[in-house]
Amino acid sequence: MIRYSLLCDAHHDFEAWFSDSAGFDDQAGRGLVECPHCGSTQVRKALAAPAVATSRKREARVEHRLAEMANKVKAHIRENYDYVGEDFTREARAMHAGEKPERLIYGEASPKESKALSEDGVPVTPLPDALAPTPPKKLN
Repeated sequence: MIRYSLLCDAHHDFEAWFSDSAGFDDQAGRGLVECPHCGSTQVRKALAAPAVATSRKREARVEHRLAEMANKVKAHIRENYDYVGEDFTREARAMHAGEKPERLIYGEASPKESKALSEDGVPVTPLPDALAPTPPKKLN
């Protein structure tokens, strides 16, 4: 399959797919290619740069984009949340009970502790390792 950028005699541009170059030539020659904007069958190929991407290049772009987004999430957490380390469960419970002022925190909690917090109505969201910022104590 090949995708062409097309232009009609009224200067409307659009795209269409054909099985090959000869397919476009045949259909256009028989008046079967029609502008979706005005219905003109006077259609020609427009200048277009080829879109060439290997699956490896595409995968690399996706991985790069995901890494960028993960880094933005980590930066947001570092800049807007207080790191409380292993005191996370105690701090979260104290804020939920009104014993301490509420603030945005992050830290460590075991899966069992996270589940208990959640079951007790304490809002908690475990972060996947890929989104968790490096704790300040581990930064060089």
